[in-house]
Amino acid sequence: MTTSLQALTVLIVDDEPDMRDLARVVLESDGINVVDEAVDGVQALERYFELDPPPIPSAVLLDHRMPGLTGLQVAEKMLAHNPDQVIVLFSAYLDANVVVAAREAGVTACVSKMDVSRLAPIIRGLLPAHG
Repeated sequence: MTTSLQALTVLIVDDEPDMRDLARVVLESDGINVVDEAVDGVQALERYFELDPPPIPSAVLLDHRMPGLTGLQVAEKMLAHNPDQVIVLFSAYLDANVVVAAREAGVTACVSKMDVSRLAPIIRGLLPAHG
């Protein structure tokens, strides 16, 4: 995916309003544009496909544990539509099994919610034009 620095965009998906707000503040303070937010997996897919065709987000920040669909289920559906989509699983529950399952599902990176300050550099690092 080719994007310019101004076009670095993220869709945030988390059922916790405080985590969505915190992620938004961290990303936007680093110049990353949050194009939309979703409160669960179903809404995430609706919002994602509303953004597609372009502008699809440069990256999707997905919580793992949410009501309805899990982050991995959402990732699989997004990646089936767009195999190049950068997806970051952002969860407080990142044990080895979750990380392995995320990799197998095609998730680009996993970040603990305890490492929220690393979100912007990680996302920029996953998108070479922005690193």
